[in-house]
Amino acid sequence: MRLALTLIVVLLVVVTLASFAYNLVTNRRYRSAQALYAGPFVRVEKTQLAYRRWGSHGTPIVLLSGFAETSWVWHTLARSLARSYRVYALDLPPFGFSERRGPYTLSHWEQLTRGFIRHFRLKKPIVVGHSLGAAVAVAVGLRYPRTTGGVVLLDGDALPGGGPGWLAHLLVPPWYTSVFRIATSSDWIVRRIIARAWPHVRLSHPVLMQFEAPFRVRGTDSAFRTLLSYGIQGLPAADLEHLETRRLVVWGAQDSVDRVSAGRHTARLLHTRFVLIPAAGHLSMLENPAAVAATIMHFAAGAPTRH
Repeated sequence: MRLALTLIVVLLVVVTLASFAYNLVTNRRYRSAQALYAGPFVRVEKTQLAYRRWGSHGTPIVLLSGFAETSWVWHTLARSLARSYRVYALDLPPFGFSERRGPYTLSHWEQLTRGFIRHFRLKKPIVVGHSLGAAVAVAVGLRYPRTTGGVVLLDGDALPGGGPGWLAHLLVPPWYTSVFRIATSSDWIVRRIIARAWPHVRLSHPVLMQFEAPFRVRGTDSAFRTLLSYGIQGLPAADLEHLETRRLVVWGAQDSVDRVSAGRHTARLLHTRFVLIPAAGHLSMLENPAAVAATIMHFAAGAPTRH
């Protein structure tokens, strides 16, 4: 027993020292957001937000990405929308290239989104939220029903998912930092995670870098540890039933990350239409951007949304 305990202690010391050494060697990979992304940026609620913009006229559309997504995921869809609309895609921290400044809560994301809308003086924008971003879009519509032109939930049910918030207390540096860096910089690991959400594409290294690069923003590892302490955030079902602004639920027909049944359930709570996007999984805006763009444009043009 004494020998086994000694071996365990020695192993922990060796692993800890190796972890410290790995973190020290890899520190140079991690840089400021401005060094990794050319912009544009805008300061909202004391936070430097990264965003992208397309189009010069028409009704404004604000696109909110989901968990660990950057605004790059909208690039093809946004170009289609930009023919008739002014389109903005926002990185919600700690995702993408926005400043790692919390709190990373649904309430704060809603404040940042609304602050972004105010900064650019967008009148009655359509707010589209993907996955986790769907809850943020609904939160904006609930708080500002008269100044929000509509809400589209894309592959996100806007409901809380619980999750092991207690796990964040077990993610102890330096081990957590090492594991986080290894996992988020490995093409092999990242490819397998993305493939579940975007199964019908060959993921090249340049595409993988669009997902990996934001993890190299300095402070992302600690920001994610804080984020995980909140679990999977969302709104109570009763709140969804009180949403007054126009709304629509859109879902990839082959989504294996969030079940189609979850989308149908949310559509019932919202008393609105449910639209399935063919040949698309969870990242429907990347797999079938033409169909998603057409659905959003139809909605923005004032199409009926009731059952």
